[in-house]
Amino acid sequence: MSFVAEWIDAAEPSRLALVAIGRDGARREITFGDVADRSARLAGALAARGVARGDVVMTVVGNRPEWAYAMLACWRLGAVALPCTEQLRPADLRARMEAVDPRAVVADERDLELTASTGFDGPVLTVPGERLFDHDPVPPMAVGADAPALIVFTSGTAGEPKPIRHGHRYLAGQRVQAEHWYDARPGDLCWCTAASGWSLSARNAFVAAWLRGAAALLHDARFDPGERLDLIEREGVNVLCMSPTEYRTIAKRAELRRLPGLRRACAAGEPLNPEVVRVWEELAGIAVHDGYGQTETGHLTGMPIGEPVRPGSMGRSLPGFRAWSDDGELVVDPTTVPTFFLDGPRDRPWRTGDRVREDDDGYLWFEGRTDDVIISAGYRIGPFEVESALVSHPAVAEAAAVAAPDDERGQVVRAVVVLRDGYEPGPALATELQEHVKSTTAPYKYPRLVDFAAELPKTPSGKIRRAELRAQPSGSSEAR
Repeated sequence: MSFVAEWIDAAEPSRLALVAIGRDGARREITFGDVADRSARLAGALAARGVARGDVVMTVVGNRPEWAYAMLACWRLGAVALPCTEQLRPADLRARMEAVDPRAVVADERDLELTASTGFDGPVLTVPGERLFDHDPVPPMAVGADAPALIVFTSGTAGEPKPIRHGHRYLAGQRVQAEHWYDARPGDLCWCTAASGWSLSARNAFVAAWLRGAAALLHDARFDPGERLDLIEREGVNVLCMSPTEYRTIAKRAELRRLPGLRRACAAGEPLNPEVVRVWEELAGIAVHDGYGQTETGHLTGMPIGEPVRPGSMGRSLPGFRAWSDDGELVVDPTTVPTFFLDGPRDRPWRTGDRVREDDDGYLWFEGRTDDVIISAGYRIGPFEVESALVSHPAVAEAAAVAAPDDERGQVVRAVVVLRDGYEPGPALATELQEHVKSTTAPYKYPRLVDFAAELPKTPSGKIRRAELRAQPSGSSEAR
């Protein structure tokens, strides 16, 4: 099989593949003919530097066309792509290099100093750079479905990031979520805003769109709420996929408005608070469809197409996928998941480590990681429901709920809150937030401790580091 041969080289050369917007605002439209040619020539450049089938190639490139070319170039050669976000620091990159031993690195010119600081002594190919595309084009190699194609590191929310290997079937396997959750259609312009280097971007930045005959938007710039809305409107984006944090931030810090061209909005990467869904539906006229997946599994669930969104739910299992709640933990049958990782056990259910509730209609509701659940006076409390209640208050921009030790109750809920502009922390506001949670959800879930912070500790992919918060005492200098 070959994703490149079937979906890139065989595409109509004049059909639009990418709309690329640079940090300077420069806009380019790139056809499949261009993508095929440039990825083939970049494959030639890699081959000239000794990269062969099975070798790992690290990319340290932003969301620009050269990143897509590099990924495709690897798959042409039967090499293994290891995308890394530009937010990583030298120690992060060095740890990844030590874990997988890359044969070469493709680096953005602005990331050369970062790459050099790791001490890597192999070939480094700099993009953009036209000389790389002077090489003879390389045709795509036919490979087996389980031949390694991609390595993505976990985000490190519960420990050190670890490498996850996916085979070439992972690429073709994205067709299920692309059709039944992402809902990309021929002629659409799709924008998955996830930074290069993360699991979601590896499958939805361009792969999912191309599998459905759509084009993809790449924006090589930092997140700005107002600019994000302007681009969606100006470019006529039809399908949007963002993190819940981005939806939440836009709703609270930009002038959210109707977006006539936007047909489908999806969220993934972290739980989506019900309040965010309601605000986007009210002000933008679009329902945000939550979904769930892991680096190890790829996408597993999604809010179905054509059915009313249920705010707070991460949807149902994708068609053909078998996932269920076992004693409150989400488990899946890996034999039904075409995107399951190469090194995972396939002879028994895969335990995700995430706690969910399943309703009578098969919809799943995220409650938290198994090690994040708070047990207070015998009550089991999922942090997500507390956080959802907190962010529905107008003063709250972000919130995290963790367990804090308590002599009487064993544990109590501690909230760490980031306020919106214009609000000041203090005992009165803390009491107000406690009363708000009591009135919004079951009173036993309210945070008995409320700390205010300028920001929450997060992984480079934007997930909250709850273990770090749990280690901080209430009222500490890190969170108050």
